[in-house]
Amino acid sequence: MIEALIVALAAIGGFWAVDRFWLRGPDLSAFDAPAGQRFARPAPSEGQRTVLATLSRVPALIEGLGEAERIAALRRFMDGMFGDEDLGASFVPVGAGRVRGEWVSAPGADPSRRVLYIHGGAFTTGSPLSHRRLTSEFAKMTGGVVFAVDYRLMPEHRRVDGIEDCRAAYRRLLDHGPGGASPASKVWVAGDSAGGNLALALAAWVRDAGLRAPDGVVAFSPFTDTTLGSPSLRANLARDAMLGPLFGALAKFPDTLLRWLMWIRNRINPRDARISPAHGDLARLPPTLVQASETEMLRDDARRYVNRAAAAGSPARLQTWDHMVHVWQIFHRELAEAREALEEVRKFLAET
Repeated sequence: MIEALIVALAAIGGFWAVDRFWLRGPDLSAFDAPAGQRFARPAPSEGQRTVLATLSRVPALIEGLGEAERIAALRRFMDGMFGDEDLGASFVPVGAGRVRGEWVSAPGADPSRRVLYIHGGAFTTGSPLSHRRLTSEFAKMTGGVVFAVDYRLMPEHRRVDGIEDCRAAYRRLLDHGPGGASPASKVWVAGDSAGGNLALALAAWVRDAGLRAPDGVVAFSPFTDTTLGSPSLRANLARDAMLGPLFGALAKFPDTLLRWLMWIRNRINPRDARISPAHGDLARLPPTLVQASETEMLRDDARRYVNRAAAAGSPARLQTWDHMVHVWQIFHRELAEAREALEEVRKFLAET
């Protein structure tokens, strides 16, 4: 009995010690301020009701489903969320080797001006199709073309596979446009949520690989800290209309256990800069604009990344909006705040 208790205590101690000294990473609370540029509103615009009604359908779609069925249902929902809207752009699929996705262009596009767009979806859902509302807007804002990369998703693939796909897409974007081999005059990288994570991590990899840096990086509501150190993950759980219902059950578990699960699932240490860009070397990075909602779970991921990058001397800025759902920019047809946010993006792109 005593021997079993000793073994159990040793196992618990080892479990805690690995988390404390290997998985958790350094405390980033010193970068909780400043708060960034805030676009304050006393109440959300009228379109918020339409957005919330759309998102309210999600819990019923996945209730009682196993993981595989749940992921499949969410993928179908995301791909069909906006139907067959006329987006004023053309979409041409690409399926050559490791680089898969689609070229997005608006009338009069300059193919030498290129954006790599990386969609969100918790690394398990989302696609170029689900994010056409955003990629078509980037095509219009830049007067160029957008490559929406169709990176490999979990759980069918490893986390690192998606990372490698984004790197391969960036390499190809530098010297290939929609018409074939040709140099780029301008290159930007953008992404949302999980795609924001991939975009920010990609920018650091580009620097370390000695490749041409993007002229600018845009990240909407990025997930930047896989060690789950951001206070807003729990503080904003009840206020996040999109992520709260999807990930609220995880709040029942201690962070130590969640970091172990992240390590096992991703097969990469949660503090590794490949999946936690907030913990990487953030010096000598290109101009970066990050936007987040004050009420979403990932607000502090955005804030800490920007403040740490700025402290390292990189030109990073944060903009936040009140009341908005996660990645509200995709609802620009419904929300005045989304149109306001995209106008800020347009100005940033014009500056870079």
